[in-house]
Amino acid sequence: MSLNGIDYAVVFAYLVGITVFGSRFARFQRTTGDYFLTGRTVPWWAICFTIVATETSTLTFIGVPAAAYAGNMTFLQLAAGYVVGRAIVSVLFLPAYFRGELVTSYQLLQQRFGTPVKTVAAGLFLVTRSLADGIRLFATALVVSIVTGVPVSITIVVLGAAMIWYTMRGGVAAVIWTDVVQMFVYVAGALIVLLAVWQKISGGIDDVIRIGSAAGRFTVLDWSTDPRRVYTIWSGLIGGIALTLATHGTDQFLVQRLLSARSPGEASRGLVLSGVLVFAQFVLFLMIGIMLFVHNEQTQFAAGILRRDEILPRFIGSALPHGLIGFIVAAIVAAALSPSLNAMAATTINDFYRPYMGAATSEATLLRLSRGATLGWGVVQVGVALAAQTMRQSVLDAGLSVLSLTTGPVLGAFVVGVLTHRVGSGAVLAGMFVGASAVCAAWWTGALAWTWYTLLGATVTGVVAVLFDLVIRRLRGATAAGEMERAWPGPSA
Repeated sequence: MSLNGIDYAVVFAYLVGITVFGSRFARFQRTTGDYFLTGRTVPWWAICFTIVATETSTLTFIGVPAAAYAGNMTFLQLAAGYVVGRAIVSVLFLPAYFRGELVTSYQLLQQRFGTPVKTVAAGLFLVTRSLADGIRLFATALVVSIVTGVPVSITIVVLGAAMIWYTMRGGVAAVIWTDVVQMFVYVAGALIVLLAVWQKISGGIDDVIRIGSAAGRFTVLDWSTDPRRVYTIWSGLIGGIALTLATHGTDQFLVQRLLSARSPGEASRGLVLSGVLVFAQFVLFLMIGIMLFVHNEQTQFAAGILRRDEILPRFIGSALPHGLIGFIVAAIVAAALSPSLNAMAATTINDFYRPYMGAATSEATLLRLSRGATLGWGVVQVGVALAAQTMRQSVLDAGLSVLSLTTGPVLGAFVVGVLTHRVGSGAVLAGMFVGASAVCAAWWTGALAWTWYTLLGATVTGVVAVLFDLVIRRLRGATAAGEMERAWPGPSA
């Protein structure tokens, strides 16, 4: 079913409204400090909501219900790791970030190891975020296209243009405060879908429990030790902790939100509470998937669907009345429009431009360049989204696995930097290279599920860096001892 005039009006009004709302923050942008960190004025509750909205995308809105529809609730094991990981980030990383006037997380690596390590980590962030968020934009366009009948390519360009415009104009303030609004929009949309599916199930909640339980859809814990299984208690909990340490503790996309808080305490409070809300949110989306499975068992509404990611869009288009369809599409768009463009611009300007070319550049020029970098990375993400149309993998697994490929080595570098004082930059670079190689080998051979990639990359990076540093020190010690022996040969015979 395609949208009618009412639905299009709802979606159009939402896109225009959120774009205008975000653009209004342009009047508060006087310096790059305002553009990238809002002058550090964001309260803890807004930090909480923006983090929840940031990590909730269309991958969540359609991918998590699809996972429960085709499988069970074992995804919650990963979500439990997310909660624990946030507490560790609050203790391990936040104090170090707030000790200096940092704009990006990678400047901490600059302070500890110097330019080479910082440059590699920042570069990996730019590449990884371009790919992951391009896939995220494609996922949104796919859903909107299925429901509206508008071609995916056109939808990508329209959504991308809206995202680029308000982010480029309003800076991180626009991103954070539109996130706060959009979280409530997409949660409301999810609740509407939940109630709509419930009404379509003939036996109500009793049939949901009976049919879902018989099919194993309510299974939460998987005790398998097979490292190739994606969601087990081991890969979910341990892998989820590692992934959260990387994304919330080192990735500029989320660290930028934390650095915008009024104080370390408010950043920590918002971060930890966001874990509880995200876990509850995943329960909601997984229940939608189970109820869609039960509804399909009774009606076969999903007959002929080839991709499980199309299950929720098919239900929305076929079962909801006009007006509500438009609102749900707007909710899906809301889940997607939490862009990383400002964080990528911050990294481009502060980690690449300023150290090499911008020492004497005026704030007005830097602000103009920052907006230009936002536009440039937006175009890149739109290009990735257009290319992702050939992808056959689940958008949820694709988006998360891309993030996991490079976050491990970067996390390893941060952990070495925070926990040690002697390991040098050369050893860390060697560790990052070996760690990235190990992750690529695991991905290529299929020896490990993507939930282990971050832990593997971080562990290999840290171990190799420490061992390499010990070897370097021993070689230097042996060389120094030899030089001393030659300089002072001792008494002659």
